[in-house]
Formats: sequence, C-alpha cells, structure tokens
Amino acid sequence: MTMRSTMTFFRTLRHLALLAAAALLAACSAAPPAPTPVVAQLAPGGTLRAAINYGNPILATRDAATGEPRGVSVDLARELARRLGVPFEPVIYTAAGKVVEGIKAGAWDVGFFAIDPVRAADTDFSAAYVVIEGAYLVPQDSPIRRNEEVDRAGVRVVVGRGSAYDLYLTRNLKQAKLLRVPTSPEVTNTMVAERIEVAAGVKQQLQADQKRVPGLRLLDGRFMAINQAMAVPKGRAAGAAYVAAFVEEMKASGFVADALRRHGVEGAVVAEAARQ
Repeated sequence: MTMRSTMTFFRTLRHLALLAAAALLAACSAAPPAPTPVVAQLAPGGTLRAAINYGNPILATRDAATGEPRGVSVDLARELARRLGVPFEPVIYTAAGKVVEGIKAGAWDVGFFAIDPVRAADTDFSAAYVVIEGAYLVPQDSPIRRNEEVDRAGVRVVVGRGSAYDLYLTRNLKQAKLLRVPTSPEVTNTMVAERIEVAAGVKQQLQADQKRVPGLRLLDGRFMAINQAMAVPKGRAAGAAYVAAFVEEMKASGFVADALRRHGVEGAVVAEAARQ
C-alpha cells in the first residue's frame, strides 16, 4: 500500500467514525421529552441531582484540567437531564457507601452504584448498564494463589466501607475477617501499611495500584461480577420506570459503549439487555 493510499484509508476511517458519532448524537437528540409526572419525580426541585462517585474510577473521575466530573455515569446523567429538560447538578461522593447514605438525607435524585439486595430496601434499580469485576490483591510473597484460598482463618481482607464488594464479602466470607476503610482508593495503601493479607476491590483500581506500589500481585480471575446500575429512591415509581427504559436504550444505541471508549475505560463491559 502506498503512502497516499494509506492516508486515504485512514481519512476514510475517520470520516466513518465521525458519521457514526453524528448518527448516535442525532438518535439521542430525537428522543421525545419525558412526561411531566416523570420530570416531577426525577427532578422535584427543577434540577436533576445525580450522585457521582469518585470512589469508582470506572464510573467517574475528576478531570485533571477542568476539575469537572467526567465518566460514563456523568455522560448518562447529562443525557437524562437533557431529556427531562432540566439542568444537571452533580452531587459528588468519594465512596459508594456515602452515596447510599445520601438517600436518607434526600441529597440526590438518581444514583449510580452496584445492584445489591441490601441497597434495594431504599432504592429501585434499573438493570445493569456495565459489568465490572471484583478482584483480590496480595503481597508478592503471599501463599495465597487462588480466589478460593482467601476465605481462611487468620486471613484479613481490607475493603472500602459500604462498597459492593464489602456487602458481597460480608455475606459470603465465613472464616476470613473483613477490615473496612472509609473509601475504596485507601484499600491498597492500608493493606501495605498495616501488613494486611488481602485487599479487595474493583479490578481496574487494583491493577493500577499494582503498577503504583511494588511487591504486589493480583490474583487471577475474579471473586464477583459487579453489576453497575442507575438507582432512584423508593417511592418514585414513574421515575424508576423511565430510568429503567432509558438505561436499556442507552445500551442498545451504543451510547454506553461509546462512553467507555471515549473515557478510556478498561475492565468493564456493556451489560446485556434486560430480560423482559
């Protein structure tokens, strides 16, 4: 292939990518406005207050240049606000557990966190929009080699308080002891500083910690699949139904997949369509 033909080829690819992005934007823009009762439930104060959790970097992070929130959950919240015809107001948290606490304070109207039966007492969930993996990190010289070997007497596992894996491991670990820290980003540093046997968390976060801190090893596979969904406080049935349908459309249209690519997210996949 000549240099000219190569350049033409890449210009064509770029053109097609722009056309695809334009088509996706047009499809989203063409969506009908939300019914008035839905707007009243999802934005009772005239603004969509969306809980954005910086404790899970797969979902959201702070933009280093602007200081503004960015990520797939932010994109979904902005698009939902556009359809409701109201402003978007991010309500920032540093841990999923704190997001859940915000329900009782009436601090937000839609949230983004993992589906869990404990949390379902206060919220109505959509189906998952992305699936991420929960993993274990251990010191390099640890005798633990497999996920199944973690649940043993004398093993301590540090987790972010109130996180999806905290809730899951609370139910499933029978012999190992859970130690909780305020936020998930503190897990690895605590494990190293206090010589704890295992750190549990989102696989992507632990992979980054493994590169950042020498002498650590990520166990193969996963101990759980984390289904990340949108959530609406209980008592807003019309709003919850609208959000559930919205999530299915965002998955089917390619909106979620495009957001994951745009934000460079690895270790997460778009969830399958909900079963009818």
